[in-house]
Amino acid sequence: MLKPTPSAILFVCLGNICRSPLAEAAFRHEASLAGLDVTADSAGTGDWHVGRPPDPRAQATALRHGIDISTYRARQIGPADFQRFDMIFALDGDNLANIRRLAPAGHRAHLRLLLDMVPGREGQAVADPYFGDEAGFDVTWRDVQAAARALVSRF
Repeated sequence: MLKPTPSAILFVCLGNICRSPLAEAAFRHEASLAGLDVTADSAGTGDWHVGRPPDPRAQATALRHGIDISTYRARQIGPADFQRFDMIFALDGDNLANIRRLAPAGHRAHLRLLLDMVPGREGQAVADPYFGDEAGFDVTWRDVQAAARALVSRF
């Protein structure tokens, strides 16, 4: 067990248009199925996509799994997130390092890699599909869905 059910979880990748919105969607879905009362959100460490919807390929992937993420909007992680969220999951090691640099002193959030939740995948990055084709988004979905299920099972 991580601890009693966190009330708020943040998923963070680089631009917040591919991996982290898919992770948010997968977790929200799994948490809902499990009857967990949690808040989930996503953000990026970079600011160049702020206000934009998820990549159309990410939207199509989520929709194939019955989840509409078309209303999600990219945002950048900020200092308040380290107080608002119990857990902040980075989708890869570079973003985890960036998150740790951004974290204000005395923050309350636990910072981890998302795939650390999946036995046998500790220390691994969620596949980044941005520069590939649509098939890469299916790989990313499998990663974030496995992590969402593993995370939900710990509560």
